[in-house]
Amino acid sequence: MLQKIKSLPTKPGIYLFYHKKELIYVGKATNLKTRVKSYFQGQKTPRPIESFIDEVTNIKWNVTDNVLEAIILEANFIKKHEPKYNIVGKDDKSWNYIIITNDEYPKVKFVRQHELSAARTQKLFKSKIFGPYPSVNTKNLFRTLQRLFNISTCKPNQNKPCFYNQINICLGICAGELSASEYKKRVITPLVQFLRGNKKLLVKNIEKRMKVAAKEQNFEEASRLRDQLIGLKKVQDITLINKSFFDYPRLARESFRIEGYDISNLGDTGIVGSMVVFNQNGPVKSAYRKFKVRTVTGQSDVDSLAEIVQRRLNHPEWPLPKLFLIDGGKPQVNKVRSVLKENDIDLPIIGIAKGKARKKNEFIFSSIKTKEWANQYENLLIQTRDEAHRFAIKYQRQTRKIK
Repeated sequence: MLQKIKSLPTKPGIYLFYHKKELIYVGKATNLKTRVKSYFQGQKTPRPIESFIDEVTNIKWNVTDNVLEAIILEANFIKKHEPKYNIVGKDDKSWNYIIITNDEYPKVKFVRQHELSAARTQKLFKSKIFGPYPSVNTKNLFRTLQRLFNISTCKPNQNKPCFYNQINICLGICAGELSASEYKKRVITPLVQFLRGNKKLLVKNIEKRMKVAAKEQNFEEASRLRDQLIGLKKVQDITLINKSFFDYPRLARESFRIEGYDISNLGDTGIVGSMVVFNQNGPVKSAYRKFKVRTVTGQSDVDSLAEIVQRRLNHPEWPLPKLFLIDGGKPQVNKVRSVLKENDIDLPIIGIAKGKARKKNEFIFSSIKTKEWANQYENLLIQTRDEAHRFAIKYQRQTRKIK
């Protein structure tokens, strides 16, 4: 069994615990190796399978491209096989389901198990039902699906665009720009294919529709489909998963804090910075901070980073982290180190820069100790960097709208 655990990949996916030939538990992970290993290290958690881990005689797994696909795949396995330890200890409030209604313009809803049971005797009995989705932050999952598939939440044919139409999420059913049949074809059908786990078919259909749109010189639709393809491949949002699902059990036993920083600019003006915080339970959104860069002229990410780190240090009421994580290379790491030194602070710094191929991550370390730490928690650092980048981009867009 230990040899099998060693061979597990450090990628997202689902893991399958078997007792002989019976599937007894299915789980999802952002890091399969770390997650499965945690079950066999004697760490006590409220997970039902913990009490019966000795029954596990075999482990299998399926790697996915991202966390979102792992969530969907886990739900499909639980629905199909009903593993006994996925069911143990679950009350009616524990399970989340996605419902796609049978309305002319179908609505996409999240419901709990007890709501689903009541709905079966009402109008929703003809709806498409997907799930269950345990340990999922349904609010963030819906937002991710909404962005990826352009799900509308507005009332159709109101003759005026809704907020989401103005930011290019809703395709315009509110303004009467999209018929019910077109909405089903462009939004609901791809969403259903994805929720059923038919990603290959979905990608093939999107690519086909993208070529048709380009041939017909419908470049706006071709661009939307291209962005959808990119989104399906790149989505990697760990906030889709509840904090109880955090994948670093060794860190969970102690209190720690990581701060991640990134700079976003639009030309020489509108430079903003982000600070995100992770602790032993995952992202701490209440501790996130955003900064408008005030003192830097021109496009200097290094100087902009120095400013926001100094402004952060001007708040002694914010606890210092155990690690500063920077989206940047050696110049950024050296600059932050000098800012810390000026404030008589000696803390480790790690930078993550894009490699020459613009795909490979290159780590820059302030000490040998940080290198050892990064080797152990590489995925966590990348997740922190990606979250800092997302938060900075979001703030940059908000400032542009205000102007």
